[in-house]
Amino acid sequence: MKRLLIATLLLCADAWAKPSTLTYSLGKGKPVESGHEILLVKGSPGTLSFKVENTNAAKTETLSLEIPSDQLAGQLVTFSAKVKAENVSRTDQNWMGIKVMLVLETKHGKQHPQLKFGTGSFDWTEVSETLRIPSGITKATLMLGLQQANGKVWFDQVTVKAGRPVHQGKRQQQKFIGHALPRLRGVMHGPEFDAEDVRYLAEEWQANQVRWQLNWTPMKKAEEWARDLDDYDQWLSGALADLDRAMDACEKHGLMMLVDLHCPPGGRSDGGVCRMFSEQRYQDKLIEVWARIARQCKGRKCVYAYDLINEPKEPKSGATITWRALATKAVDAIRAVDPGKPVVFEPGPQGSCAGFDQLVPLDREKVIYSFHMYKPNIFTHQGIKNAPIGPVYPGIIEGDYWDKERLREAMAPAIEFQRAYNVHMYVGEFSAIRWAPGAHRYLHDLIDLFEEYGWDWSYHAYREFNGWSVEHSANRKENKPSKIQTDREKLLRDWFNKNRKPIW
Repeated sequence: MKRLLIATLLLCADAWAKPSTLTYSLGKGKPVESGHEILLVKGSPGTLSFKVENTNAAKTETLSLEIPSDQLAGQLVTFSAKVKAENVSRTDQNWMGIKVMLVLETKHGKQHPQLKFGTGSFDWTEVSETLRIPSGITKATLMLGLQQANGKVWFDQVTVKAGRPVHQGKRQQQKFIGHALPRLRGVMHGPEFDAEDVRYLAEEWQANQVRWQLNWTPMKKAEEWARDLDDYDQWLSGALADLDRAMDACEKHGLMMLVDLHCPPGGRSDGGVCRMFSEQRYQDKLIEVWARIARQCKGRKCVYAYDLINEPKEPKSGATITWRALATKAVDAIRAVDPGKPVVFEPGPQGSCAGFDQLVPLDREKVIYSFHMYKPNIFTHQGIKNAPIGPVYPGIIEGDYWDKERLREAMAPAIEFQRAYNVHMYVGEFSAIRWAPGAHRYLHDLIDLFEEYGWDWSYHAYREFNGWSVEHSANRKENKPSKIQTDREKLLRDWFNKNRKPIW
């Protein structure tokens, strides 16, 4: 007989106040499902735990427990567990082995978020993650056990808490926007300066903002080149010379500029992890670089803010400083040179909207918060790096129905963070590859939502890789700009025509 025990499952409903707690407790000898008997065993100090043992790696030993889906629907959830293991064998797939998983069912399919634990033997280890539960959830099941792996596992303090974690961040009394215009609507510009491109963007398209990237290209090679700080300085000198020319052009044609440090000192390792979080010399270099940029930009009328790092990503282990702490040092270095200058902060990982679920606001004034929106990536990036072509918007994508309301749900972390702390949001990048079926509708729905929430935004990208170009048709084989205005270009230009220009 399979012998299993679970201690406590928590569901907390209130997202902001101290939540009331509904507790489910098993372990009273009551069978949960056919063939399973729940037994109490000694667990971590002062608790009772459940244990599962599997001696046949060809089989799976799990317990399934249905939990109230109506209390989870549309909620931010903290999913956590403490686990101890003894001689758990390796598996062929990383989703097998120790199983602490939720099965979330909607009318369009299932999602399977799970906590990741290792193999072998280890003492009590706690893992916790936050996730967003689909609003259309119809059933939720907790699964615990061993999937196609030998060994023994103990589970304790398995919790599913609905509601935003309570943070001590300071709420702004008055929202800081960072500029005097009703709205900033613009684009992310390619890494090379072209005077005519800037003029055309400002005068023909009527954009009033540009996110100017200090970007070392080709990016993949630059991720390694940036490890040599002498080479990094040489690249930066050329990028800042281009920046000078771009600032002149922006001031001439009435474009507000956000200076974006796209390539961090030290570059990035596999998966986009920034090396600066693990090496002091790169951290010191970041502070030095921002002081240098601030000296060059101080007094320029067009530069309204600095974007501290494009899409920061911290390592899972080995970091010597958090992004929040390093960003605070960068802000201080900037303001020692250019007092009061606004900054733009993107959360990790990689500027993801989900980063706001755990973020505590910076303990500094005049901070604008930003994220990048490409969800669902399998739609927006189809056909890139062997990604399959075919997902359609609106429609069912990876078992979930994506439409305007699903996009709103995907951006809920930013919406809630803005409301909780009374901060301003800026969408620094959003796009869909031009051949994605429904790209125009996707961009249309996103911009409608940005405008509804009062967010500034910049489209990715203007005269960079033609896959993102709204001046190119939806035909992937056509690599020259379309002679006929595309529906995506018309969409952007219709919104840009609503802009007010800065008065210098």
